Amino acid sequence: MSRSDTGKGRGRRIVLWRHGQTAWNLERRFQGSTDIELTETGVNQARRSARLLASLKPDAIISSDLKRAATTADQLASITGHEVTHDSALRETYAGVWQGLTHEEIVERHGEEYAAWKRGEPVRRGGGELETEVADRASPVVLRHADKLPDGGTLVVVSHGGTIRTTIGRLLGLEAHHWEGLGGLSNCSWSVLGEGARGWRLLEHNAGTLPEPVLGDDD
Repeated sequence: MSRSDTGKGRGRRIVLWRHGQTAWNLERRFQGSTDIELTETGVNQARRSARLLASLKPDAIISSDLKRAATTADQLASITGHEVTHDSALRETYAGVWQGLTHEEIVERHGEEYAAWKRGEPVRRGGGELETEVADRASPVVLRHADKLPDGGTLVVVSHGGTIRTTIGRLLGLEAHHWEGLGGLSNCSWSVLGEGARGWRLLEHNAGTLPEPVLGDDD
């Protein structure tokens, strides 16, 4: 399902927040489902971002169960007092033999596969998951928790760059080969989906500051 029930619950908001920095991020190693912890910088990023996101007064927090996401989520939970619901369906894309390789190693060893993926073709990177399969497991979890929100409520989803991009693409109803056009998220940046009359729409992408109201003819 690509749209929420537009007949009720108008004004709900989903904040998709990428985890903080890890050592493998710095080394440009493909993490996938490998359970890598945050660096000290990553914890500080999460702490700073959590102070900003707490001002949105989220109603619920859900998170990937991988350490880098769970630790990031804990920073927000410690401020808001909400318990974090962990779900393995929010993990990053499993990428088989690509996991642990640097960007350069992937291009050198799996260049054709990498190029096909960048062209938007359905590719099992490293023999792992298709992007559509990631969306199949992650987006229903996000929608299920969003459906529990009160009118005007906010859900924070703490996850990973690839999973967030595919989830946004699915919730916006975009065809899969367009998902790459959304671009990546920096560590501890977030994207915001808002509920409109025709379903979910993208309000902010790769943001590090709080969303501002849209003033003008397109609000």
